Formats: sequence, C-alpha cells, structure tokens
Amino acid sequence: MSNEVESYKLGKVKVVISKTDNPQKLHVDCNDGTYHSEFTVRKYEYENYKRHMNQKITLAYNKQYEEEES
Repeated sequence: MSNEVESYKLGKVKVVISKTDNPQKLHVDCNDGTYHSEFTVRKYEYENYKRHMNQKITLAYNKQYEEEES
C-alpha cells in the first residue's frame, strides 16, 4: 500500500502529498530539481485550503530564485 495521496506539478515544482503516522496530518514534499522543501499540514487544511497552500509554495519557490539572482 502506497502512502502517497496525490502528486502534481506547480510549474517546475513537483508536489507529493503523503500520509503520516498521524491520521489528521499529511506530509507535503516539494522539489523543483534545485530546491527541496517539506512540511506537514493538517488534513483539514489540505482539503479546504489547497489553493492557498499551492500559492504559498509557488511564491516561496519564486522568492528562492529572486534571492539567488541578487
């Protein structure tokens, strides 16, 4: 049985959502080949605020590239 709930792309960023030991939490893994980030979210937040979460991921990755150029 796979722990993966969903995977998708946000531009260059591959996002993988997986189950955790806590049934109320999900693990979010983000990777664009250069930068890697991972964090946990409550299942409720993922189900109800996924669009907001995706916007924050996209902004954070864009900011990494802006800082690199400075």
